Amino acid sequence: MMVQTFVTLLAVISPLFFIGLINKVKAIWAGRKGASLFQPYYDFMRLLGKGEVISTTTSFVFRVAPSLNVAAVLLALMVVPVPHFGSVIHFDGDFVLFAYALGLAKFLTVIAALDTGSSFEGMGASREVAFSTIVEPAFFVVIGSLALLTQHTSFDSIFASFSTTSRVTPLVTILLLVSLFIMLLAEGSRVPVDDPNTHLELTMIHEVMVLDYSGPDLAFIQYSAALKMTIISILIADLIVPASWTMIPALLLSAIIVGIVFASVGMVESLIARARISHIPQFLLVMTTLSLTAFAVVSFYFFGSIR
Repeated sequence: MMVQTFVTLLAVISPLFFIGLINKVKAIWAGRKGASLFQPYYDFMRLLGKGEVISTTTSFVFRVAPSLNVAAVLLALMVVPVPHFGSVIHFDGDFVLFAYALGLAKFLTVIAALDTGSSFEGMGASREVAFSTIVEPAFFVVIGSLALLTQHTSFDSIFASFSTTSRVTPLVTILLLVSLFIMLLAEGSRVPVDDPNTHLELTMIHEVMVLDYSGPDLAFIQYSAALKMTIISILIADLIVPASWTMIPALLLSAIIVGIVFASVGMVESLIARARISHIPQFLLVMTTLSLTAFAVVSFYFFGSIR
């Protein structure tokens, strides 16, 4: 129990380090030394110590949204199983709670953006919701594929039996890994879906929704986005790390996989540009296509002639 508590605490405090890893990888690809891996922690503490400027047109919704956003993402973290250790909260159908906890976090960000009365933030909220209608159904197809393949409906049980299920597991793993990585780019508002470093409102999605935030609230929003990416990278690690591995090897491999995922995000942002708004749905539909392909493979395994 103490070890699982330590691992959960590590998952809570590590997201900002991985954001620093993305920035370091981007700096290396650009031929620069770059900031310290711990710079996001310094920025987080600096924002916590700053004052806030709150528009008089906003209501209590704008003020409570960042804190509730973090709470919702932390709830999602409690449901995600860490390889070998499992999850803090688990029950049949817990992936529905996971999906809607992340959905609640996004909903809070959207209504807070609308609460400002800004046309730019309303535009970003509209885009965020539109793209979510592609990502969220695809995620349920991903989980449905895993549930059908393992005959379980709990995250813990799914990943405990996934690696030893059948001969179609390697193919399904590859398809779902790419799907989850695309989901990570979309949910984390990273290139090519969005660029967290841009300041051009007409091309922004997530960042334009938080333009009115400052101080501690902005720190909470940035931390929540980093934690969401960490959660999805843990799901990726769950697909790769065998459930039969002992504690230390499983934990080390999981940490390496999460690090590789974030380094890959830095490489993607260094090698390609942000996509045009009109092309983002096409990119996100790749996740839908791959997840449906995985579901078809699993369906043929059970009801066709793959056996």
